[in-house]
Amino acid sequence: MKLSVVIVNYNVCYYVEQCINSVLKATKGIDTEIFVVDNHSQDGSVEHLQRVFSDRIILIDSNHNLGFSRANNIAIRQSTGEYVLLLNPDTFVAEDTLQQVLAFMDEHPKAGACGVKMYNADGSRAKESRRGLPTPLVSLMKMLGRSDRYYMNHLSWDEPGKIEVISGAFCMLRRSVLDEIGLLDEDFFMYGEDIDLSYRVLKSGYENWYVPAPMLHYKGESTQKSSFRYVHVFYQAMLIFFRKHYGHLSVFVTIPIKAAIYLRAFLALLQMGYSQCKKSLGFVDPHSLQPEYLFIGSPAMLAECRKLSRRKGLSARFVQRRNEAQLNGRSCVVYDTSLYSYGQILEECHAQSNPDVQIGTFSMKNRVLITPKEIIR
Repeated sequence: MKLSVVIVNYNVCYYVEQCINSVLKATKGIDTEIFVVDNHSQDGSVEHLQRVFSDRIILIDSNHNLGFSRANNIAIRQSTGEYVLLLNPDTFVAEDTLQQVLAFMDEHPKAGACGVKMYNADGSRAKESRRGLPTPLVSLMKMLGRSDRYYMNHLSWDEPGKIEVISGAFCMLRRSVLDEIGLLDEDFFMYGEDIDLSYRVLKSGYENWYVPAPMLHYKGESTQKSSFRYVHVFYQAMLIFFRKHYGHLSVFVTIPIKAAIYLRAFLALLQMGYSQCKKSLGFVDPHSLQPEYLFIGSPAMLAECRKLSRRKGLSARFVQRRNEAQLNGRSCVVYDTSLYSYGQILEECHAQSNPDVQIGTFSMKNRVLITPKEIIR
């Protein structure tokens, strides 16, 4: 077996369906097994995935929310691939992305892990694609707003480069390295486990690499980042990593770092509470909540999307080619996945990069519209 793909799902039924579809296209000609670990979803994910993918995936249906690390480890222990890919469910990859990364790792035996060029849903490049280790100094500088070193901004986006931290959204790992350093640390429920794993790869004498192969990451559709639990889990992960790898340092170093982490968590809670208070009092521009949808696709797809738009009351336009319409204000451009490849969508997404323009997809197979913010069906 060349490749084992592990996807942990939690209440993102249609996002993970799209993710799997992109992986199936990207692994044609590659001996691959796909594991999906469902963390006790309540949205019908298990039944839907069983019905749609049948014997094309290995589905592990947990009775509990195991967290990211533990769920991945369960699948990794069952997997047999020479390489293991950890992949977020709220992503999709281009048709040649996995081939590019596998070829790179085959040619670079010191590469223990690889990440890719991740795009945000507005077409911008995700700075989390290339990160440095959060050493005490780097962490302190980032908390003070100086993040150039943390995001390794000196590296080219278009050439492979050595980095220090691979994002858990796409982390290709060499099986022999995992056997040597161990699996994900289950003390991390969610967040921080990718940093810890990357650090252990480096400490074992292997290299972490960035490869400019494309992927889209909706960023957080599998988590609720506006919840107080998110703040607790995220900053708790920072403390776990710091205690594990830098707890031996002098109190004159550890106390300021810990204080900064607690302060950032407190400020995040204040900002979250303020935002929720404003929303509950109605201080939100209603026009900012509903974008204009631009549907691009085949006549059959456009006919289906006209029905959907009428039924859902969407403000929408319909064209067969992207250059047939100009975008005005906040928009969501929706591509027909039966007409456009995932690679083409990513290319157009980046070429039209705009913070006011989000990328969506529509599948004629399931008649579902996927946007960065919601599922419409």
